[in-house]
Amino acid sequence: MPFSSTTLGRTLLVVLALVVAACGTSDDAEEGAVSPPTSGPATTSRPCRSAPLEARAASVLVVGIGNATTADDPLAAEVSTLGVGGVVLLGPNVVDATQTRALIEGLRRQSPQRLLVSVDEEGGRVSRLRPILGPTPSARALGRQSPPEITAVAAERGTTLGDLGFDLILAPVVDADGGAANAAIGDRSFAATPAGAGSLAAAFAEGLHRSGVTAVAKHFPGQGELADSHDGPVVFDAPLDDVEAAAAIGFGPVLDGGAQAVMMSHVTFPALGPLPASLEPAAYRLLRSLGFEGVAVTDAVNMSALSTQWSLLEAAVMALAAGGDMVLATAGDQAKAMRDALVAAVEKGRLPEARLDEAVGRVLTLRGEDPATMICA
Repeated sequence: MPFSSTTLGRTLLVVLALVVAACGTSDDAEEGAVSPPTSGPATTSRPCRSAPLEARAASVLVVGIGNATTADDPLAAEVSTLGVGGVVLLGPNVVDATQTRALIEGLRRQSPQRLLVSVDEEGGRVSRLRPILGPTPSARALGRQSPPEITAVAAERGTTLGDLGFDLILAPVVDADGGAANAAIGDRSFAATPAGAGSLAAAFAEGLHRSGVTAVAKHFPGQGELADSHDGPVVFDAPLDDVEAAAAIGFGPVLDGGAQAVMMSHVTFPALGPLPASLEPAAYRLLRSLGFEGVAVTDAVNMSALSTQWSLLEAAVMALAAGGDMVLATAGDQAKAMRDALVAAVEKGRLPEARLDEAVGRVLTLRGEDPATMICA
């Protein structure tokens, strides 16, 4: 049907309005701006590049800072600016709450990456923060209380430690020991059996986690009533079934509770292999077989159980190659040498780069960061 003059006029007005609307710009648009294409990639992807090998190697180290009480102490400054993954504060580093908080804040300002600050604070005779916390009950004394009471004590303590700036608490002890209180483990243990010690240690770890700090359960797969690995090599010649059962029963409750970090023992279990657990691949495989996906930390690799047989640098490489994720050494003056030893081991093929990157990824996850910021999968 032909258009009437009225219909044609209305149609022209509509078309004109649409053209004006299409050509017009909003008040805040730039004059002459060109609209982006409606198809095709908005950005050009770039190949992933891992952080330098030196940075990745440094990030798996946790070291001491000597007797430093301030961040501008030469050793403290050297360690923090090196980019180590963490520092551990010991008794000489702690004067009072104000000083400790300032020390931690200063170390973090100097570090090129997020620094995990740890402390060996079990309570009882192993208390690096006694000047701040005062006397605290041992694990054995706490073990006489109910699990909810233990959790409450740990939560209160963890809140104080978190306020000071600590991230990792090297506790609880999961080892079972009902012997002399002053033995290597002794009253540091919650109970005399793996089942009893494990469940109560899990209650303590839960309290720390509730307060926002991370518990580091120790010493896998269990040290118990054995000699002190600070004094030299320790060997426990138990059948494999016994070693595996004790580890599962003792550490199971802590791992089931979501433990993010576990410390490895320096005890040698011949049933697992010829090396101390901290250097023994089978010990790490046993830990992972229990479902643990977090960070495996060595006990201090400058302890006599290792240092009488290997140099600190060699022990660091062996620990990473075996399956460790963080190497702990109280000798902070060796931090750069340890980093360089790990780099050399990767370059020479003694430490697979993929193994190092696996460790770096776990450390970054523990720090709450995306592993892709340092490693390429």
